[in-house]
Amino acid sequence: MQNNAILKLNDITKEFPGVVALNKVSLEVKPGEVHILLGENGAGKSTLVKILSGAYSKDSGEIFLSDEKVEIKNPKHAQELGVGVIYQELNLIPHLSVAENIFLGREFSYPVGVIDSKKIIEETKKLLYELNVNINPNALISSLGTAQQQMVEIAKALSLNSKILIMDEPTSSLTKKEIETLFQTIRKLKQKNVALIYISHRLEELFEIGDRVTILRDGNLIETKQISETSRAELIKLMVNRDLKDQYPEREKEIGNELLKVINLSTENLLQNISFSLFEGEIVGIYGLLGSGRTELARAIFGADQFESGEIFINGKPTKIDSPGKAIKKGIGFLTEDRKTQGLILDLSVKENISLTSLDELTSFGIIKLKEELQVSEYYISELKIKTTGSNQNVRSLSGGNQQKVVFAKWLNTETNIFIFDEPTRGIDVGAKQEIYELMNRLTLNGCGIIMISSELPEILGMSDRVLVMHNGKITAEFDNTDLSQEVILNSAIGEVYAN
Repeated sequence: MQNNAILKLNDITKEFPGVVALNKVSLEVKPGEVHILLGENGAGKSTLVKILSGAYSKDSGEIFLSDEKVEIKNPKHAQELGVGVIYQELNLIPHLSVAENIFLGREFSYPVGVIDSKKIIEETKKLLYELNVNINPNALISSLGTAQQQMVEIAKALSLNSKILIMDEPTSSLTKKEIETLFQTIRKLKQKNVALIYISHRLEELFEIGDRVTILRDGNLIETKQISETSRAELIKLMVNRDLKDQYPEREKEIGNELLKVINLSTENLLQNISFSLFEGEIVGIYGLLGSGRTELARAIFGADQFESGEIFINGKPTKIDSPGKAIKKGIGFLTEDRKTQGLILDLSVKENISLTSLDELTSFGIIKLKEELQVSEYYISELKIKTTGSNQNVRSLSGGNQQKVVFAKWLNTETNIFIFDEPTRGIDVGAKQEIYELMNRLTLNGCGIIMISSELPEILGMSDRVLVMHNGKITAEFDNTDLSQEVILNSAIGEVYAN
């Protein structure tokens, strides 16, 4: 790692109506460095990245690349200056090949103007070889997994001669093995003196891959530290300005009547004889590795996917659920794993998203009662402390934690008493996580039951009353959460069967 900074930001300021997103933020990044950018949702990380990528213009301050002052005009100009960004939502075209995506708009061609496909394939092979990645250049992007698509994005950035590569939540959808592959690639990039700005809410991985960390809070620079000279507890305190010793808040437990009973539920391709119950005031955690069938189970209960056999009882009565609409009418709400594509309509406002599940009550002769819709949305904005400039703000522009709160509000605005949460805190910071946990506890105090699917073992142990473990479409174990360890859960997740 070289000592001279390749990127210097001096007093960068950016304001939006009613919000100071960045307030005189200064930052230096060195060649061959993994510089962690850390902060709660809404701290200013995304705004800073968008300024560097040319998507936003700064209001004031200076940007230096290799000691040369620059004004980044637009995303294309940022690429020309050597700044590449790999967003959490990958920016690839599914029906084009790997090679076509990497050189899109920059195709090699013969003098007569015909595209030189052979040259594009050759150059793609070189880029993938440099990254030690085994991907067919002719493969369609739609045929690749998330980890492979990320490698294509990295190869694309290298093809643009990126000297600075920004990675936004790159591991949020990856398995442990895929994360290690990504980290190996990052180490290769460091050897090539590529500077990396790395954004993640998974604090444990920062100590494995990071060199320095800069913490933002409410648009302000708090501190820059060597990773080796700090700790997880200190980073959390710097991020949220408080100790989070009780990250998983205690709650009064009063388990009531059976809300949901699933008996021998099976699907054609994966689920096999799934049986369990959910009671009032209870959180049942479901853990399993990739491909275990967790999300498929949630979708089957919610009526999004059809099941081949089995029965579902709600409040002791057999119930046929063959569509999400019927599930909602029976009091089931589903917070999906992917809030951006399945939980929200990003081009609608906060108000419109909150009212989506209750339009029947908010309409008269097909016309939305706007005053009532506004009252409902403003109530939940206040109740859930959603940080927004107002109910008409586009939900796309909210932070991840606040988007998740909008999804919560959407379901709270119904008669839901059975909640299925699939990865409820994925991609949100520790402060917002605690607020989500407190919301979950409030729901159980009101007699609701929650099925919580999570890949985070500390979350499973911290929030669940009972834990179901899945492997290859089966429940391999059920535990009361008393003196339960991560090791026991993991053993069950890889197929070791434990008695109840």
